[in-house]
Amino acid sequence: MPVSLAHESALWDAGARVVVGIDEVGRGALAGPVSVGACAVERRDDWPAGLADSKELTPARREALIDALAEYGVGRAVAHAAPAEIDAFGIVRALRLAALRALAALAEAGTVADAILLDGKHDWLTPPAADLFAAAEGDPIVGLVPTAPEPVPVTMVIKGDSLCASIAAGSVLAKVERDALMVAAAAEHPDYGWAGNKGYGAAAHLDALRRLGPTPLHRLSWSLPARER
Repeated sequence: MPVSLAHESALWDAGARVVVGIDEVGRGALAGPVSVGACAVERRDDWPAGLADSKELTPARREALIDALAEYGVGRAVAHAAPAEIDAFGIVRALRLAALRALAALAEAGTVADAILLDGKHDWLTPPAADLFAAAEGDPIVGLVPTAPEPVPVTMVIKGDSLCASIAAGSVLAKVERDALMVAAAAEHPDYGWAGNKGYGAAAHLDALRRLGPTPLHRLSWSLPARER
């Protein structure tokens, strides 16, 4: 099914002016950051030709969309949480941290969301309700994004990256930027095959981990293959 603005339109009709579509890339990788793309749109009825979920597009098709996406909507941002932050906070908080950084970047450029469309069925963006333990410990990512805007309503859309134009736009932006980061990192760590596998658990990557062990870009809290002695 091609993307549309049906979910965005429902939020516009409900009173939102700026709807931000958000998607993540790199959640399941063994190395590299987790990245979040955000695309803010006001009421409109168009989207770039060929826009789709980044996973459905070839690298060349994704790259070809970047110029059009740079002019689409009223704001765009990609932000990251580093491997060390994933290790320190866990993947869910790291996703939230990256998303807050993206929303802060939008806000600093003058675009503040009234509503958010988030891909998937689990809302990792809205902070969990505080309990006694959380109140005592505090949220470890509070203070890391001092310019983050106040939370706004989040609407989950299953397969949103293939249904919602704003989420698909965020997906493509995040995928292209994260892939470029991993290709650049591959030049410094060529044995792990990141130019091809982008940090995911491909056979060549796993074999390099067994032979060489992890790099500073690996998520050390994850179940990485042990180095062979």
